[in-house]
Amino acid sequence: MVMTAEGLRARCARRMSLTPRGFADCSWLRQVFLEVPREEFVPDRVWWPARGDGARYPLIDRNEKPRAWLKAVYEPGAALITQIDDGTVAPTGPADGAFTSSISSPGVVIELLRHLAPEPGERILEIGTGSGYTTALLAHRAGAACVVTVEIDPCLAARAERRLRAVGLDPEIVTGDGEQGYARGAPYGRILSTASVRRIPRAWLRQLKPGGVLVTPLDSPFGYDLLVHLTGDGHGGASGRAVAQVEFMRVRGQRAQRPYTELGWPAELNTTQWRDLRVRADQSGQHITAATAEAACNW
Repeated sequence: MVMTAEGLRARCARRMSLTPRGFADCSWLRQVFLEVPREEFVPDRVWWPARGDGARYPLIDRNEKPRAWLKAVYEPGAALITQIDDGTVAPTGPADGAFTSSISSPGVVIELLRHLAPEPGERILEIGTGSGYTTALLAHRAGAACVVTVEIDPCLAARAERRLRAVGLDPEIVTGDGEQGYARGAPYGRILSTASVRRIPRAWLRQLKPGGVLVTPLDSPFGYDLLVHLTGDGHGGASGRAVAQVEFMRVRGQRAQRPYTELGWPAELNTTQWRDLRVRADQSGQHITAATAEAACNW
């Protein structure tokens, strides 16, 4: 049986339609997924995120194993690693090190966009361009002229720009520190981060318009990130809740570990409580409480 990108994309969409964390009732999201060729944004050489023989991460080379590469591109739960140790490890074979960039799995990308719920013509800021794939989905939904994406790594930004232009999309691509957002294009109706943070940057809150939505992975004491959905108040603050368990790479400026009590987390939390968490972030700090708590823990 000959596998095509279109066929695998359709199969991936069918599989994601069967899970509660998939498309749900978002027909626009399924259509956008089918319209954007994910394979155009995946480098020819990527690492599989599970260790293989020799306890290293196997390299999948499109030129050597095109079928395996294409199947990996459309595996709903597979993130493909595009960079290790900030690019110091060359993609020439199995490797070890810290993952510093990836193309997130189709399932995770779809979940991010489902919670973000962008509208056509809405101004969107994306933090972490990476491969440019999520940028392409956003551009298809909102219109490329409405999308600004920020990437700290100039090599990744340049590659993403080439791939986006190759498929006919022209969003604004900014090379810089995503924690600063992009004030020149503010305010934004939607802000999406594809890298996790320990604390929500104040710049994002200032650049979010009243009623705008901010979706970001937030590091938690539970051993995984929580995807939080916040709504802007128009005064440099936003509040909301945790909506899913996820795992993302940290923004570069927040890799250093910090005590969670310094980041607004209560001193004691049960791992089953994450669905009850309420999150408030403003220019004074970050405040995280369980729904039944009477007082916030601030930083």
